[in-house]
Amino acid sequence: MKFTGTDAYVATDDLTIAVNAAVTLERPLLVKGEPGTGKTELARQVSAALGLPMIEWHIKSTTKAQQGLYEYDAVSRLRDSQLGEERVHDVANYIKRGKLWQAFAADQKVVLLIDEVDKADIEFPNDLLQELDRMEFHVYETGETVAAKHRPIVIITSNNEKELPDAFLRRCFFHYIQFPQMDTLRQIVEVHHPGIKEALLTTALTQFYEIRETQGLKKKPSTSEVLDWLKLLLAEDLSPEDLKRDGANALPKLHGALLKNEQDVHLFERLAFMARGQR
Repeated sequence: MKFTGTDAYVATDDLTIAVNAAVTLERPLLVKGEPGTGKTELARQVSAALGLPMIEWHIKSTTKAQQGLYEYDAVSRLRDSQLGEERVHDVANYIKRGKLWQAFAADQKVVLLIDEVDKADIEFPNDLLQELDRMEFHVYETGETVAAKHRPIVIITSNNEKELPDAFLRRCFFHYIQFPQMDTLRQIVEVHHPGIKEALLTTALTQFYEIRETQGLKKKPSTSEVLDWLKLLLAEDLSPEDLKRDGANALPKLHGALLKNEQDVHLFERLAFMARGQR
């Protein structure tokens, strides 16, 4: 069971090594990187490449670890008891399985994505330590112990919004997805926009990297954003000459696909103003 990437996902050598190492060690793969570098998509492509079902658990700021195991609906049970419902005598009717339970109960190995773990409370990762280690948990309401039939491949993503606990990190295989170099980005573009003209691609990517390296930029545009930008360039049938910027017009064409806040737009407007003043 080896992951080597897919036709729809360009995986670098170090990324494929990380995925396969985590699978071999049977440890969660913790993937960090800039937003838009394909962390979430990695889990989906691992699922597709290995032919395994996928279960996705998208974490929010309000998510609690217990929700990944199960939730007990005491309110519904109380209401049913007041109405004299027969189902009230079996507490299992009021247990809602979480994503971990679904993964543990699956009849075959699955890929479990725990997406953006750093969005939750700082205690969230620690609260899952025992379950991810032992691959089992106890349901207090029913007295049963749920153990994984097949150990899932666990992929956890983080945008580095907050530090994760050391105890959690020790139990993971870690990989940081570096922003792709020009050659790798060309391969990624070819997957999404096959046959794009070389002159347009070279001009666009050169400009894209120049934008990313601009001093003072608050949010650097990501891989997903350059793909959106190229899609717009192709839709508008723009040529390499159309993309050229000069001092009077520092903003890139269709810049709304690349610059996502007013501070960065104003930065390029100031650069244009300064360039005009130097003439």
